[in-house]
Amino acid sequence: MTFTVYPAIDIRGGKCVRLIQGDYNQETIYGDSPLAMAEKFQSEGATWIHLVDLDGAKERKRVNDAHVVEIAKELDVNVQIGGGIRTEEDVNYYLEHGVDRIILGSSAIQNPDFVKKMLQLHREKIAIGLDARDGYVAVDGWLETSEVKAVDLAKELVENGAEIFIFTDIAKDGTLTGPNVNAIANMAEATGKQVIASGGISQLTDFDELLREQGKGIEGAIVGKALYTNQFTLQDALHKVKTT
Repeated sequence: MTFTVYPAIDIRGGKCVRLIQGDYNQETIYGDSPLAMAEKFQSEGATWIHLVDLDGAKERKRVNDAHVVEIAKELDVNVQIGGGIRTEEDVNYYLEHGVDRIILGSSAIQNPDFVKKMLQLHREKIAIGLDARDGYVAVDGWLETSEVKAVDLAKELVENGAEIFIFTDIAKDGTLTGPNVNAIANMAEATGKQVIASGGISQLTDFDELLREQGKGIEGAIVGKALYTNQFTLQDALHKVKTT
């Protein structure tokens, strides 16, 4: 099974930013053009790019969708997008404009019937974003924590057709302290489906740990801050997962 590295572009106010543990007050701007950043990642070998509409996640509607569509249309790279996708119209809009995978997160808690319908209609084009704080699902741009355990929700969604999950340990996100490999592997084992790791990757050796657990269903990893702060390059990461 191929291990995919997903360079991340978080968009807020039309710019490329990174937050620490999802805190909108702890923001660093890394570029004025999401398209230019995506072009850079594509030139370095990316086959997928992970996009997040941070404004959309907070406001519960599409906000930076024009930037997402521009990347999907202009570049020869697969695109997945999360943030602010709350309606069937949102899903159809992105799919009709060249986006390859839609990430549904908060709505899995707040509007489960919608998520189940989208899974039935679009299957592998839908990824479930499970963002957990102490094992419980966080929603609305991580501003609120639910009373639902991430693993329990994942199991329920598998019964409704979920094939791929993106699991984020919020405590690790943007901290460069390493991914929560145990929690990611447990999610993959519990669901029997593919899980993309998100949050905390800070050095190339972090991929060693994830790759050791790949057989359990870890499909890839999203990398953000480590690339922006030059901990390693995307080429380094792609070479690492190809040769390990």
